[in-house]
Amino acid sequence: MPTDTLAPSDLKRGREVELTLTDFADRGKSLARVGEGDGGFVVFVAGAVPGDRVRARVFKRKKGFAEARLLEVLEPSELRTEPRCEYAASCGGCKWQHVEYPAQLAMKGEQAVSALTRARLDLSAADVRPPLGGGAYDGSGGVYFYRNKMEFSFSAMRWLTDWEIATGEEMDTDFALGLHVPGRFDKVLDLKACYLQSEWSARLVNGVRAFAKAQGWSPWHPREHTGYLRILALRTPGHTDDRMVNLVTSFYDEPRMAAFADFLRAEFPEVTTLVNTINSGVAQTAFGEAVHTVFGSGLVRDKIGPHTFEIASNAFFQTNTVAAEGLYAVAREFANLQPDDVVYDLYCGAGTISLFVADQVKRVVGVELVEEAVENARASAEANGVANCTFVAGDMLELLKPELVEEHGRPDVLIVDPPRAGMHPKVVGQIAHLRPERIVYVSCNPQTQARDLAMLQEAAAYTIEAVQPVDMFPHTHHVESVVGLRLT
Repeated sequence: MPTDTLAPSDLKRGREVELTLTDFADRGKSLARVGEGDGGFVVFVAGAVPGDRVRARVFKRKKGFAEARLLEVLEPSELRTEPRCEYAASCGGCKWQHVEYPAQLAMKGEQAVSALTRARLDLSAADVRPPLGGGAYDGSGGVYFYRNKMEFSFSAMRWLTDWEIATGEEMDTDFALGLHVPGRFDKVLDLKACYLQSEWSARLVNGVRAFAKAQGWSPWHPREHTGYLRILALRTPGHTDDRMVNLVTSFYDEPRMAAFADFLRAEFPEVTTLVNTINSGVAQTAFGEAVHTVFGSGLVRDKIGPHTFEIASNAFFQTNTVAAEGLYAVAREFANLQPDDVVYDLYCGAGTISLFVADQVKRVVGVELVEEAVENARASAEANGVANCTFVAGDMLELLKPELVEEHGRPDVLIVDPPRAGMHPKVVGQIAHLRPERIVYVSCNPQTQARDLAMLQEAAAYTIEAVQPVDMFPHTHHVESVVGLRLT
């Protein structure tokens, strides 16, 4: 039953329907509208593109919306393209490869701006810029092989794609090394190719898989919580030739690591450091209770702007080096920095933004909860000869008080780059009380950014001067948003 003859009452669970998709939606989905009145009843379809006419099966029905599973594309949209990766339909790494990149970029720009307008923020005086992404950073194209860090999971529960099943070949389902299937913590695709990090890293993944299977090493079983191999984490910096392999295992086995080191030296001599993280817990993460450096320094180096950063296996660093430089350049521009400015960089992490702006201002004060990140920031400032940055470790609620201002001076500029959850309402209130002349809010979640800015404008008279969406992760639904504000 096509969209124009459907009524919302037809959208029962299990029903097959024809839908014409009209708009992008959140998290890689598109939507169709069924019926009349107030925009129609919304049906979300993952894997579809606005302009597609599709056959789909309803699998969820709620009061305000339904979700349907794509069965067949009857008429493809002009925005649709053939994915480069054969795993694209099953993998969670880059779910939008079937969408032409200019359309992805336009959608992300709309997503960032609409979050602000839905929060009733006034953009009438703002310079709302087209989204920045892909080759806009450096002319490289940058929509594949853009990540400097990847984590590939080992699993004793392999997921077979439809096309793998269709081959009729007998496959080993007890060993996989790759990425998780969306929504499944237990199932992992055994990836033979990946276009997120580099061709070299894909070759290394295939080599490590073959080596581990030949050695008889057991992969992690996510339900039984057994097995030796857990995660293969790779760091390939954007601006140096350093290469890190971090093999995460459930226990320490020195002879095995010696054999693995010999394998890497012989087959992948480009690896500059090998570390072994021990994670004996239940959660499948690359963090653990111990880190052993097997060879090399245990670090890699990368550059953002003129500064070089040392990055440990468990340290945070922007995953897309080239895009991070573009993002930071926007933040610096929106801050309108002056030589006598005191800048507070809140949620500063390892201090990358702090150091990026330091040469244009009098002083930068970075505030961060994670002590290890603050230690990295201090070390990077010293290594790069930056003397006007001070880094403070602690909870933002406790630190952002008059005592901090008395010690370091009232900020002229505030740069905030909080986690996806945004800022605590009391922190927003503390910022309003400080009343810095300029604020730059960098966010990986436009919805929480809009919420925080609405609270800020209720407490103090700030005007939004500029908005810049930034695509750090092509072929995903994620978008960064940079907003510049000025006290009026």
